[in-house]
Amino acid sequence: MNFCRLISGVLVLFFAGTSLARELPEGRPESVGMSSERLARIAPAMQRYIDDRLTPGVITAVMRRGKLVHFEVQGEMDVEAGKAMQEDAIFRIASMTKPITSVALMMLWEEGHFQLRDPVSKFIPEFTDVKVSSTGDASGQTGELVEPNRPIQIRDMLTHTAGLANGYLGNGTAYREAMAGPTKDNSELIEKLVTMPLTYHPGEAWQYSVATDVVGRLVEVISGLSLDEFFAERIFAPLDMRDTHFYMNEDKAGRLTAQYTPGEDNRIELQDPGSAESRWISGPKTLFRGAGGLASTARDYLRFQQMMLNGGELDGVRLLSPNTVSLMLENHTGDLPLWLAGPGIGFGLGYGVVIDRGAAATPLSLGSGYWGGAYCTISWIDPEEEIVGVLMTQVRPYTHINIRQDFQVLTYQAIVE
Repeated sequence: MNFCRLISGVLVLFFAGTSLARELPEGRPESVGMSSERLARIAPAMQRYIDDRLTPGVITAVMRRGKLVHFEVQGEMDVEAGKAMQEDAIFRIASMTKPITSVALMMLWEEGHFQLRDPVSKFIPEFTDVKVSSTGDASGQTGELVEPNRPIQIRDMLTHTAGLANGYLGNGTAYREAMAGPTKDNSELIEKLVTMPLTYHPGEAWQYSVATDVVGRLVEVISGLSLDEFFAERIFAPLDMRDTHFYMNEDKAGRLTAQYTPGEDNRIELQDPGSAESRWISGPKTLFRGAGGLASTARDYLRFQQMMLNGGELDGVRLLSPNTVSLMLENHTGDLPLWLAGPGIGFGLGYGVVIDRGAAATPLSLGSGYWGGAYCTISWIDPEEEIVGVLMTQVRPYTHINIRQDFQVLTYQAIVE
């Protein structure tokens, strides 16, 4: 029998209450050491953000020990149309693309195509003559341009320690100018990227950047496939991630969520429609960015993350060995500060990694791997507690709300054994 509870007008399905739940292994929370009563606290917390018009709608999902114990659909996927959120809604997941791109490259590593310390220029010659700004100036207009202390290694791209400029901090203007205009594909993206000097020597700092776009280009060069083709053939089809795409056809327009931005008093205003007019449907469909181009569903991302939590395997399909997954979830950045993630977090190969729970002020266990997206999505895997968490919503920017952190706390307080 399905276990349901009505909370503030929201039907919370703790397992097997939807077609999604019937596709994934189901279990009562108590069967995997979680409390149904405590999981019920998630719904009203999410609903407050919806009622305050800080976000349009939310899907939250939790798996523990391979069982789906919480799946919740709240709010609207298109506020203007009055369209209720649906369980198979498609969300722009932005930087949650990064773990998938990193897995793709590590699959090729397992096949013996490269070593993690190989120079990127071995496969992408454009990086052969890149220089470093002595003043950290991505425009190259101040200081000197000097030779890097060592070549950029593939592992530097996976860990955001390559020296690339970013569009967030002091180099934002130079970055935006260099990357301006339409970009046809990943090859052209690289051509633009290498016009900027590095802002620090490889391996000497952590700087969130488009490094995972370079990872995606490495996948293309090594495999001979576009990143779109590699994902579809080597990851999405084997894992039955049938609704994860860089771009969609019009037949899925009705399932694409509208995307919002904070307006007056931070109340949401429409930014990109959930229709065929969205650039995820109407775009040129030639640029497949490994750093942040995918759209997906809660169901599909749960399947990807459960594969990782299982040590690289799901439903008899193995993409990676457990040893490789373990390597990806180790801290590869030492004591380098991660300004975006904050204290207590290191970076693995495609995932942020919890290395000090106290400093990070997080309920996630040591060794948990996570990352989120610019539209306020987030997902994590916790090997110690055997948990996968996924939150999907569509508001950008989101720094004024704590919805992602609240969901994590509410997930862990429901663990009772």
